[in-house]
Amino acid sequence: MDIQYINHYIDHIKHTSQKRDKQSALRLALSCLDLTSLNGSDTEKDIIRLCKQAMNLEPHPAAICIFAPFCKTTKSFLKHTNIKVASVAGGFPSGQLPLELKLHEVKYAISEGADEIDMVISRTKFLEGRYAEVYDEIASIKALCGNTILKVIIECGELQSIENIYKASEIAIEAGANFVKTSTGKININATPQSFTTILLAIKAHYEKSEKMVGIKVSGGIKKAETALEYINLLYGILNEQWLHKEYFRIGASSLALDIEKQLHILC
Repeated sequence: MDIQYINHYIDHIKHTSQKRDKQSALRLALSCLDLTSLNGSDTEKDIIRLCKQAMNLEPHPAAICIFAPFCKTTKSFLKHTNIKVASVAGGFPSGQLPLELKLHEVKYAISEGADEIDMVISRTKFLEGRYAEVYDEIASIKALCGNTILKVIIECGELQSIENIYKASEIAIEAGANFVKTSTGKININATPQSFTTILLAIKAHYEKSEKMVGIKVSGGIKKAETALEYINLLYGILNEQWLHKEYFRIGASSLALDIEKQLHILC
């Protein structure tokens, strides 16, 4: 598998997959949104403003994604909604922490009310070929999470090749990830159709082997509704209708909701 193969695969899906109704696809995107604020300057007022934005969206987004110190505030504010609290933890965004400290941060986020954890792998260990260590870190965090949803960010933009993206996806899936996530949104190269497709193919191969569904989260630089629709079309073309739900598909973004609302208003 290489970039040429992936590009041919994407072109094939674009020309053969069934086009979905735009309005329903936009509403799906909104319902699968992890509305995100991961700025070093975030304050409680910023997070409450984000929660209010989420509650005013129709349909509601799947989750609010924030740093661990804001979990308690977010959980309290959203307690009468079905919107989940997702926290980045485990050395986000670099992954450059000893496992003991990663586990401590994850435990703290869960104790503060996180329903979902977005962790990031150590790209250093992966690129050095220390795959067993990457697996063990994910498996240890998943064991700590228990029933808490675990999204594993492989940071595609730093993995250097399609083959590495596929390998990292396989490791995350085998180690117990509920979702494989493309990016932190904190580097220059974020989600691309190529990286997204590669992860989808790893998920598909796992499903065909085990009949176990694993979700996917696309994140980083997704600001326009048309971009979200492109990812939905790829998801639908490679997997099936079962994945078109917030239980198995997420979009991590901050400003995307505004453009989706604008497009839905135009269609109405």
